[in-house]
Amino acid sequence: MKGVYFLVTILALTSSIVSAYDPSPLQDFCVALNDTKNAVFVNGKVCKDPKAVKAEDFFRHVEAGNTSNPVGAQVSQVFVDQLAGLNTLGISMARIDFAPKGLNAPHTHPRATEILFVVEGSLYVGFVSSNQDGNRLFTKVLNKGDVFVFPIGLIHFQLNVGYGNAVAIAALSSQNPGTITISNALFKSNPSISSQLLTKAFQVDKSIIDYLQKQFWTDNNH
Repeated sequence: MKGVYFLVTILALTSSIVSAYDPSPLQDFCVALNDTKNAVFVNGKVCKDPKAVKAEDFFRHVEAGNTSNPVGAQVSQVFVDQLAGLNTLGISMARIDFAPKGLNAPHTHPRATEILFVVEGSLYVGFVSSNQDGNRLFTKVLNKGDVFVFPIGLIHFQLNVGYGNAVAIAALSSQNPGTITISNALFKSNPSISSQLLTKAFQVDKSIIDYLQKQFWTDNNH
């Protein structure tokens, strides 16, 4: 009988723990507001009246991206902002076009794991594990038909190492995964991060930081 009581207690504690967690955020921040007249209690997007929903709400055509930019790559996002029907479904995707030697620069998705499928070409891809794991680098050269997974929140990249153009499709586990391009976040933030701080963090001369902050950092996610 004591064993039964113990089992019931464990199940009760487990169920209380499972139910006591915050849902994953679907935007960068949601500031608490006590004035309920000016607050919207949603984590993501307000829902459209189901009776007004049409097939077009679940459809979007994606053209090849324009790779005529400094990094030679273009990410065409299909997130909830581009396809309203994704709201609350927990998925999204993107088409990534690469010119020869094109780069999808090191970046992270704070709210999603990404699985990449190579449609055409050859890509050198990889991600870096967390500090606790020793910042290990995991890389692979992918060819047409290959698939690679980038775990949620980890810095990752894709580089076209083939002789022609390359195309990949990325599926992500959030309707709004977010994208933080490392170079943009560090050297193109608004307002700028203190050059003194960056000089100390990177252990380089201040002139190098000043140079980097003056560069035009491309945002190839659209």
